[in-house]
Amino acid sequence: MNIILLGAPGAGKGTQALRIEENYRIKHISTGDIFRHHMRQQTDIGNLARSYIKKGQLVPDEVTLKIVEIALEDAGKINFMLDGFPRNINQAKALDGLVAIDKVINIDVDLKVLTDRICGRRNCMECGYTAHVSTLSDGVCPKCGGEMYQRVDDQEDTVRSRLEVYTAQTAPLIEYYEAQGKLASVNGMGAPDEVFAEIRKVLG
Repeated sequence: MNIILLGAPGAGKGTQALRIEENYRIKHISTGDIFRHHMRQQTDIGNLARSYIKKGQLVPDEVTLKIVEIALEDAGKINFMLDGFPRNINQAKALDGLVAIDKVINIDVDLKVLTDRICGRRNCMECGYTAHVSTLSDGVCPKCGGEMYQRVDDQEDTVRSRLEVYTAQTAPLIEYYEAQGKLASVNGMGAPDEVFAEIRKVLG
């Protein structure tokens, strides 16, 4: 089946996407990863996306859609899971014209919990390991001993802004797919194993 994974920043989409990919042999298509790949390779579409990002502007829907089209073509006839797309109703309607979506899984987490979760996130400068500040000792990476730091994206003002954008643009997708009978919301407040157990009930 073809799946869309919805959820606010910090809801755990990346963690659950890996588990779904491994257990259901569905290709994980992360638009964030695709953007970074095209920008690293300096493709025409990647350079176009970079031109907007460097100006601090959102990448237009038509550019994002083109990048997703390329990823879907590369995936061929393999079942896929979209993570990070669509981000708004216009993108969702454009996607409907490209492929059939079977199921939309929404990982539902309280926004205050998300703020605490993201703002407490720390990354290792050496190996990239990610952990919550509450689990760390002296700001040292438990994997390699490197220094842990907080990304700008994880600072409170930025997090609140990201969540506001999500609420305004992406959250309406919940109603959109619910009206199509494709939406299944799961409780994202539990441990990763508990969340995945709910997802398995949805996917069978």
